Amino acid sequence: MPEATAARRFTRRLREGGRRTVSILRAARIAGPVALAILRAIVVVLAAVSGLVSGFAPALVPDLALAAGAVADSPGLSSPRPPMQIQGGPQVSAGIPGFHSPLPESSYASGTTAGGPVQVEPARMPFYVATRGTTTIYLLGTVHVGDPADYPPGQPFRAPILAALNASPTLALELSPDDLLVSQDDVSKYGVCKYPCLPKLLPEPLWHKLEARLRGNPEALDEIRRMRPWLASLLVETYDSLSAGLQTEYGTEAQLQNVFLRLKGRRIVGLETLAEQMRAFTSLSLAQQREMLAQDLAQSPAQNVADVKELLHLWRVGDADAIAAWDAARTERLSRNLRVAESIDNRIVSERNRRFVTRMVQIAAPNKPLFVAIGALHLGGPKGVLALLRQRGFTVVSG
Repeated sequence: MPEATAARRFTRRLREGGRRTVSILRAARIAGPVALAILRAIVVVLAAVSGLVSGFAPALVPDLALAAGAVADSPGLSSPRPPMQIQGGPQVSAGIPGFHSPLPESSYASGTTAGGPVQVEPARMPFYVATRGTTTIYLLGTVHVGDPADYPPGQPFRAPILAALNASPTLALELSPDDLLVSQDDVSKYGVCKYPCLPKLLPEPLWHKLEARLRGNPEALDEIRRMRPWLASLLVETYDSLSAGLQTEYGTEAQLQNVFLRLKGRRIVGLETLAEQMRAFTSLSLAQQREMLAQDLAQSPAQNVADVKELLHLWRVGDADAIAAWDAARTERLSRNLRVAESIDNRIVSERNRRFVTRMVQIAAPNKPLFVAIGALHLGGPKGVLALLRQRGFTVVSG
């Protein structure tokens, strides 16, 4: 069967990419999960890769019968296929230098997961339907690391989301799977120095603050000395996400692909190239990179973990605008220089939003729905993807 052949080929590429990744990271002496922890951006599909909690959203989980009934009223949707069992991937947290605390184990048998009691229904998630004439774009706000409690066995997504996947010949992610397989080369090239450069790139008080934060993780401290500030910032954020009990194999994109790759005649594309995504970080000025890291160190690890959990709660509820407002308030609270902080957000979120919308409009075609899955922080707010689509004449409604 063509789809089975494509799935095998995709799986083989992932395995080969994983082996290549390990070789690259050993040579560069970077932690595997760190290399692809690209802030609010990189989708996790490799065992050696970790992403950050990236966008989120509102509303209590609806009754599944009501959700199924709503399918008939959604433009471009066909009846949902039978629920599919989701298979989790391998754990990767043990590969992060200095991260020795075990993640909370999932145990469906005991009725609990890292997030508490096993849910009967999947998380609501921020899900929207954008239509313009006969063109339909489905948009799902994702988290790049997650909790198995949000993807119950048998039905990992709500009926309208499964139906939208079934109706869409193309799934668009931030990066294509092929780009993900080679992305760590660029992270090594642009994020790591050949010598311990970080202490020289930071003001002395900021370096001492980072040093104190990682004093209990000598392996991480050794690694981070050779990172540029933007990558060091992502390392700190990765620790906080994993400390909150989140796992890479339960990132939304990985779970979506488990479903999508079982459907016939489907393709997965990226909304930006690897080079474009990398430039969002490598082109940051030293002042911007320092601001990123300073925000990560402005609170205690426990406070950062609390923020991660709050963001995950907002994602489960499903309101993209509420997520955007929460993130803006957090940035204002933690920033040392609000003007610089806003310029960072413009570079790594707003500019990419505009690129995402341009690409998805180019890909979408009449009577051929496009399913888009991007970090939920990209969706809401006045500069978010939903607002940009409305500016282009789309009608956007919650799904």
